Amino acid sequence: MAKCAQCGRQLPPLSFGKKICQWCAEYAAMKRGDVPEDAPQKVMPVAWTAAGSGRLVTQILVGVNVAVFIAMAMAGVSLTEPTIRQLLVWGANAGPFTFGGQWWRLITYMFVHGGVFHIAFNLWCLWDLGILCENLYGPWMYLAIYFLSGIAGGLGSVAWHPINVSVGASGAIFGLAGALIASFKLGEFSLPAGAISGLLRNLLIFVVINVIWGFASSITDNGAHLGGLLMGAIMGALVAVVAPDSRRIGRRAAVVVLSCAVVGAAWALLYHLLTRG
Repeated sequence: MAKCAQCGRQLPPLSFGKKICQWCAEYAAMKRGDVPEDAPQKVMPVAWTAAGSGRLVTQILVGVNVAVFIAMAMAGVSLTEPTIRQLLVWGANAGPFTFGGQWWRLITYMFVHGGVFHIAFNLWCLWDLGILCENLYGPWMYLAIYFLSGIAGGLGSVAWHPINVSVGASGAIFGLAGALIASFKLGEFSLPAGAISGLLRNLLIFVVINVIWGFASSITDNGAHLGGLLMGAIMGALVAVVAPDSRRIGRRAAVVVLSCAVVGAAWALLYHLLTRG
């Protein structure tokens, strides 16, 4: 469907030849003085209800990551090259352990990092993408996308390298990027089209560069990145199509339930593949 050249709203079907929506046309007429000053002004409903300028959830997530890293350092874990045994003790994700009854590693691994440079880059990305997501989706939907994407990233990591050890928040962070890309592509926003396209372009560049770097690097967890990206994209698309308004609690809850079912099915499939025979 065509979109308004000024505000980016989707134009009604069969809007042949039109470049701006009815709201923008009426606003332009009002500015020109073609509409009487006392004429009632139509208010178009906003598809997305922004949560404001919140960043509390992002601050908490960053704080927990930093606290875990400091605790690891105080316990004698190397700041630059922690051993595999040390990472496993602190909750790293690894197929034999995670699928051997220690399912909680799919959550704890998100808060464990393999050195100061690893956590610095991840938290820089989390701060930028997290605040954007927190204001777009609201705190609880943002948390759902973050954790389900992180869990999906952990599953993707095990599927990619069943016996490798994985740590870090990058799976969840890629999930945030995937959610934003899907939402900006499919959602209808009361923002200039140029602003949306600019954000979308930057997100795509971020993902492409990191995926290319991941395949060029021998230590990057590509499985976690792609698993988180896919899960985040699924959730962002569902929110954009089904529940863009944060006041529709029931619809958003249904998105979370469906997303949990997808993650659960992925767990069951991977468990079957890893334990058969």
